[in-house]
Amino acid sequence: MLSVAIATCLFAAATGGHAAERETRIPDKAIATAAQLRETALKSDLGYRITESLTTEVGPRLAGSEADARAVAWAVAKFKELGFDKVWTEPVTFPKWERRSESAHVVGANAQPLHLTALGGSPAGTVEGEIVRFADLAALEAAPAGSLAGKIAFIDYRMERARDGAGYGPGSRVRSRGPSAAIRAGAIGYLMRSAGTDSHRNPHTGITRFDEGLTPIPSAALAVPDADQLGRLLALGKPVKVKLALDCGWDGTYTSQNVIGEIRGSSKPNEVVVIGGHLDSWDLGTGAIDDGAGVGLTMAAGKLIGDLKQHPARTIRVVAFANEEQGLHGGKAYAEAHMKDVLKHQIGAESDFGAGRIYAYSSSAPAYAKGADAQIAQALAPLGIEYTPGQGGPGPDIGPSAEKGMAWARLAQDGTDYFDLHHTPDDTFDKIDPQALAQNVAAYAVFAYLAASADGDFGSRPATPPAATK
Repeated sequence: MLSVAIATCLFAAATGGHAAERETRIPDKAIATAAQLRETALKSDLGYRITESLTTEVGPRLAGSEADARAVAWAVAKFKELGFDKVWTEPVTFPKWERRSESAHVVGANAQPLHLTALGGSPAGTVEGEIVRFADLAALEAAPAGSLAGKIAFIDYRMERARDGAGYGPGSRVRSRGPSAAIRAGAIGYLMRSAGTDSHRNPHTGITRFDEGLTPIPSAALAVPDADQLGRLLALGKPVKVKLALDCGWDGTYTSQNVIGEIRGSSKPNEVVVIGGHLDSWDLGTGAIDDGAGVGLTMAAGKLIGDLKQHPARTIRVVAFANEEQGLHGGKAYAEAHMKDVLKHQIGAESDFGAGRIYAYSSSAPAYAKGADAQIAQALAPLGIEYTPGQGGPGPDIGPSAEKGMAWARLAQDGTDYFDLHHTPDDTFDKIDPQALAQNVAAYAVFAYLAASADGDFGSRPATPPAATK
């Protein structure tokens, strides 16, 4: 456990040994209440039951689908059922992408099916061509213009496993930038080894982009074993042809909703601590770890704070964000709607990295709030959470608000196996550990309660616009 002495030293170091005039601290009474809240949350299965409700009653929630509307209705009803003091929705409009069917086959002497899934944003189309393998994105980007005319590009990049998900950056860039690189080289189609760390025959979907001025081509991700199979066929030294058939594409626009619930603050109700997750999911699984768990655990944390006899000074605002998966649309809409009042936002945190145990805490707290930050870390320490000041960054949907100046916190979840399930048919409720989820609920409840109880702020300020260039 982080001692008070250590917390004091950390604060002193951050401020050069002198207390800042606006030093933010958390009252002892709030610290005691947070300890009780922590134990209550650990004994509760509320977050687990909320997640079960969403993934069972609604299931997959592809942005713009009929299930998207049902998810919004579910979230409004759930916030009200849980007794939140105020519940409302805010519109989020975005392009609508649909998946209808998808298939691929090796043709010729070694004819056989391949398991794959269309990348979000891919157009429909049926193409047949020789496969050209590239070890990584850089190799494809270096291919001369026209060198892949009539062929299908295949990036065979293997994503690395890491607790903090560090391997996803390179893997996701293969998905987001690979199709455009393939088009520039003249390819008629694009395949990639899924951005995942599993060895199951479950392809990983996810959004892709096409650079302006390029004509999109059918683009898909192969399940990891199928990428291996294609690689072995190519290693035989003979040309390998694949027929790729996708029926998918953009179909107008759709307006979904950010769904928001509040537990009203006792003395500063117009100031808020924001927590949340994203309500949408991809359509292959039921969106349990991505991000039903994030919605469930933050709703539960808000509810448990609301059950306290004395609410914290500030309001706890829980946001179920719309359409994170296809471009942070909900997070951007929230920032646009609310960051004109950035000073009313004490701090924000988002759960969007599965349901593994939280192992580290950090925030953007400035020097004068480091003492309070260390107090929060001390209250989280009994949950097995390490204080790691200066590390990490805001969650995806919190990011647009952080860019506009809102303070953020990071409660880092163990994502060692997250990318075994991420964006696959295997993202289902049975993968969630109830005890791990309860630890998440406890951590978010303690963090939100203490941040909302602090005497002083955590550094939210209107962001300084970048200097104009001549």
